[in-house]
Amino acid sequence: MLRLAKDFKGYKLSTRDGDIGKAEEFYFDDRSWAVRYLIADTGGWLGGRQVLISPYALDPARTNDHVIPVALTKKQIENSPSLLTDKPVSRQYEFQYYSFYGWPAYWDGPLMWGNSAYPERQAQWSATTRHKKSDDPHLRSTKDVTSRTIQARDGEIGHVSDFVVDD
Repeated sequence: MLRLAKDFKGYKLSTRDGDIGKAEEFYFDDRSWAVRYLIADTGGWLGGRQVLISPYALDPARTNDHVIPVALTKKQIENSPSLLTDKPVSRQYEFQYYSFYGWPAYWDGPLMWGNSAYPERQAQWSATTRHKKSDDPHLRSTKDVTSRTIQARDGEIGHVSDFVVDD
């Protein structure tokens, strides 16, 4: 179902063994417009570290009780590659992140999610991830892009008020 991205802000993130915080915002790919990560506000649980959660780990949101189930454990998230809040997401970080979880890289194939149109969970993937150091992930923050003006060839036509997300 399609929902506004801002409607997910504050949803509880519930892992297999407990809650880890709340949904903050999303990072999307500015070429395909696909959501690549949900950004978690862990309330200081991991000492200021930014927590990214790939759609590979997300189950459909339970809108009635404002919960997004996360198919990971707290320990997995705690042990995942660290990303400081003041650094951009690099392809090198993404490579470490996807390798840690054993997921295929979305940039490694012809479709939006590599060799798939959607982030499908499988027991094991057969393809290995290729890594090019010069790759630019083209990730943008929904929070940073919201309120920006939209410019047509003949002038300003409005501004970005929100994003639509397929939960």
